[in-house]
Amino acid sequence: MKANITRDVCQRNTPCTLRTGGVYAAVVRRWARAIGVLCAGALLASCREGVLDPRGPVGHAERVILFDATAIMLAVVVPVIILTLAFAWWFRAGNRRATYRPDWEYSGTIELIVWAIPALVILFLGGIAWIGSHELDPPKPLASATSPLEVEVVSLDWRWLFIYPQERIATVNYLVVPTGVPVHFRLTSTSVMNSFFIPQLGSQIYAMAGMTTQLNLQADQAGTYPGVSAQFSGPGFSDMRFTLVADSGEKFASWVADAHTSGGVLDSATFAQLVQPTRGDGHLTYGTLADDPFDMIAHGHMATQWSPKEAL
Repeated sequence: MKANITRDVCQRNTPCTLRTGGVYAAVVRRWARAIGVLCAGALLASCREGVLDPRGPVGHAERVILFDATAIMLAVVVPVIILTLAFAWWFRAGNRRATYRPDWEYSGTIELIVWAIPALVILFLGGIAWIGSHELDPPKPLASATSPLEVEVVSLDWRWLFIYPQERIATVNYLVVPTGVPVHFRLTSTSVMNSFFIPQLGSQIYAMAGMTTQLNLQADQAGTYPGVSAQFSGPGFSDMRFTLVADSGEKFASWVADAHTSGGVLDSATFAQLVQPTRGDGHLTYGTLADDPFDMIAHGHMATQWSPKEAL
């Protein structure tokens, strides 16, 4: 009984600052847990519709390279962090078992370890980059039993023109491709340099005026994949987005037939309007190609003429 009375008295006489400190600590722990949950959710959400959620062979290969490079670097970073904490704890002022050697200056073993590990990391990362850059070279055709779909890409200010030279149709700010079929892109630009990127399919590549770049991609699963311009190119850069729709071969053929019947005509006059700076424009479909402007643009025979005032 005496012990219980003493404990109650001590609790009633506990200073207010100690009790307040306990409340603050509980609040801090609660906020720390909430922030941890939010950070984990943000990391998981960022994996969707991005390079960590690939939907094609190129994207899968690039994710493997990213994971391998991360694992190689973590093999060094994690031990360094652990050893830093271990050394700080062992050589603390209160540890009398730690040996103090003020005259120590060199160890061949330590020098070998310190230089060998970074050399191995560079060797491994360089090997991954070397092999990956050759295996995933953008102009390199993808291994497939089917012939690739040809698509010509023209970077406008500030939208994307997609031309199907074999199907004789064109679209603006969206394109449709069949699943399981390689797509061979030829890219150019009417004015400034732009960057063509579909994160879930992989391989960002530049579109530049007066020249042609090539890219081979493939969508293995049906779906809608966002594409972006990854290169700042002027006031309308933030709206320069497009959509890739991957569907079965039958639905792709049906879409082509519908485009021929319901789309407009892409001729010189229509293209002259498309070249004008436009921001945040919607999707357009052209079911007939009077002229294919791609080669004329790629060879530098069509220059964009607009004033800074028109660009706004």
